[in-house]
Amino acid sequence: MSIQERRERERTHRHRLIVKTARELAETEGWEAVTTRRLAERIEYSQPVLYSHFAGKDAIVTAVALEGFEELAGVLSRARASAVAPAEALTAAARAYTDFADANPALYDAMFTLTTDLPFGRPDSPAPLKAAFGELLAVCTSAAGDRDAETFTEVAWSALHGLVTLARGGRLRAEQRDQRLGLLVGQLLAVPGSP
Repeated sequence: MSIQERRERERTHRHRLIVKTARELAETEGWEAVTTRRLAERIEYSQPVLYSHFAGKDAIVTAVALEGFEELAGVLSRARASAVAPAEALTAAARAYTDFADANPALYDAMFTLTTDLPFGRPDSPAPLKAAFGELLAVCTSAAGDRDAETFTEVAWSALHGLVTLARGGRLRAEQRDQRLGLLVGQLLAVPGSP
C-alpha cells in the first residue's frame, strides 16, 4: 500500500469517526452539545483536524443527515418488502418511518430540522436523499391511483413528518399513535383524484 493510499484510508476513518461521534453525542446530550471542541476531545484529534474534514458544525450535521437518509431508505425498503398489498405497504412504511424517527431523535433532527445545505427535490440532490424519497415514492405510487405520484408522496411524507413532530413535542396523545397512522393511511387511500 502506498503512502497516499494509507493517508486516504486514515482520512476516511477520521471522517467516519467524526460523524459517528457527533451523532452519538447528539443522541445522548442534544445537538447543542456538539461542538468542534467537544468532538476534538472525544476523538482525540485537534480542532484543526476536524476543520480539515468539515467547515463547521453545519457541515457535520449535513454528513450525519446523509447517513440518516441512507438508513431511512433501508428501513423503508424493508418495510415495503414485508407487505403484499399497497395498503399494507403504505401502513408498514408509515410505521417504519415513525419508528425510525422515534428511535433516532437527534438523527431525525439533523435530517429534517437543523440547518444543512442539502438540496431536496432537485436533480443535484445527493443519492441518499433520492433513495429515501424513492422508497416512499415506491410505496405511494400504487396508492396514488391517477394522482401525481410524486405530489402524493410529498403529501404523505409531510403528514408523517407532522405526526412525528407533534408527537415528539408532546402535543399528541401517545396511546393514539397507531390509530393516527391508520387514519392517515385510510385518508391517503381514499382521497379523490383531483386537487
